[in-house]
Amino acid sequence: MEAGLVSIITPTYNCAEFIGETIDSVQSQTYISWEMIIVDDCSTDNTKEIVEKYSKNDKRIKYYCMISQSGAAKARTRAMQLAQGEYIAFLDSDDLWISDKLEKQLTFMKQHDVAFTCTAYEQIDEEGKLLNRIVKTVPKVNYNRVLLDCPIGNSTVMYSVKKMGKFEVPNIRKRNDDALWLQMLKKEEYIYGMRNVLMRYRIRQNSISSNKLKLIKYHWILYRDIEHLSILRSIFHIAYWCVIKILRIK
Repeated sequence: MEAGLVSIITPTYNCAEFIGETIDSVQSQTYISWEMIIVDDCSTDNTKEIVEKYSKNDKRIKYYCMISQSGAAKARTRAMQLAQGEYIAFLDSDDLWISDKLEKQLTFMKQHDVAFTCTAYEQIDEEGKLLNRIVKTVPKVNYNRVLLDCPIGNSTVMYSVKKMGKFEVPNIRKRNDDALWLQMLKKEEYIYGMRNVLMRYRIRQNSISSNKLKLIKYHWILYRDIEHLSILRSIFHIAYWCVIKILRIK
């Protein structure tokens, strides 16, 4: 494990339209001790060719392809297995980092001696235009808070491998990031939130996560099959989620 190295975990599938810009945002980081591990879940577009153009000129960028299409959870787990860094950070293949994201987050972690962190972020559309909406963090979040309403942006998370080890991402098609945070919060009591806006989250119209009704079944799988909550408690959490995510006036 290389001291100070940040391993950036990026699963991808058919993201040729966006992944170059995502890599650009990593290469523009003011903190330069990183490796970017891109695990391709058997894309059928030219994702591979785009990533390999970057990796030929920057050895910190490492491309791997799954043997067969297995889903984002398994691709993310594979990337974590390959990681060599003292820290792991997560970045989806269509999101963007602000240039001092790694530097500020690492400084925060060291100054406050915390192992598990996230940051605030802002939303952009498919063309990369700001939507003038910032998603704030909570100062510290525990397991029960994530169950109730996860306030964590996937592409903002960084944690200390030295203190927490590595994890296997629960194999669920969607909400596998929430499932991972819940696993991690069984080992580390809190994830600490930074107020700084250090990531840009891309809203894509055709993404399954943009259809909130379809996500209900994944919440049920998360609560019942992965976290083994009671039926009543699972129903409560889904009802609560529906109220704040579907019925709430934006």
